[in-house]
Amino acid sequence: MAKRFGKRDGIFLGVLFAVLFFFCISFYLSEKKEGAVAEVTVDGELYGTYPLDQDQTVDIIIEETVANVLAIQNKTADITKASCPDKLCVHQKAISHANETIICLPNKVVVEIKGGREPALDAFT
Repeated sequence: MAKRFGKRDGIFLGVLFAVLFFFCISFYLSEKKEGAVAEVTVDGELYGTYPLDQDQTVDIIIEETVANVLAIQNKTADITKASCPDKLCVHQKAISHANETIICLPNKVVVEIKGGREPALDAFT
């Protein structure tokens, strides 16, 4: 006769899922490491380096006009405004981990996170 799923099995699985959930959440929250900076390049030339631990708004000026606006808030970097026609860079998610990038091709602007820890997982289910 086959053994049925019992009360102890349910408790064991509940504790196991709670521990895994706690581990995943703590791993995710620890990835936003102090010391990370947003490095902005325009047409391959370094435009500026901005720390993620200081909230600020940076106007990226190309040919005497504001081409993009970079907002650094809550240890993340995000392009909030752009003068390009498609505005794909504005619709990208905010970045905070090492080697993540936001790219505006028409304006030749690249924002890349340098420093901090690299995420070990792309995603988990």
